[in-house]
Amino acid sequence: MARIANGLVCSGLVSSLVIAAALGPAKAQTIVEMTALKCGDFMGSPPERREQFAAWMSGYFNAARNMPMVDLKRFATNKRLVEKYCRGHKNDNLMNVIRKVAI
Repeated sequence: MARIANGLVCSGLVSSLVIAAALGPAKAQTIVEMTALKCGDFMGSPPERREQFAAWMSGYFNAARNMPMVDLKRFATNKRLVEKYCRGHKNDNLMNVIRKVAI
């Protein structure tokens, strides 16, 4: 009886390990201090990351103005304006640039 119980425990353990391995490693969280970003950091990021940064910044500044809406056309225009400015000012603080050039 003990032999059957040990076999079931080992079988369950092996099954758990196989399932865990199949799920792969856990994704690491990325935490970014947004106030420390420079234009060069923003422009050097992959396009999908730039989109995430821009979306976060849009939400941050809209919340500061107590605007609970998202104007997607304005978002796209501001993103384009910030990217244009940042191309020539890589050392400027990104949040300050947004305050300066976004409409």
